[in-house]
Amino acid sequence: MTDQMDAAECVDRIAALVGLPLNPDHRPGVVANFERIQAIAQLVMEFPLPEEIEAAPVFEP
Repeated sequence: MTDQMDAAECVDRIAALVGLPLNPDHRPGVVANFERIQAIAQLVMEFPLPEEIEAAPVFEP
């Protein structure tokens, strides 16, 4: 089993789930953006964190 999702299938399923009509002319761009998002998320998920790091209970910029 792979960790990679099929971006086109994901776009179609999410659009159907939320009842969003997706213009066929716009679909390739939406799929391309989901692929970019997937690549960025993969980098974040692969970033190693030390075991002693704890999640902050409150976000303070």
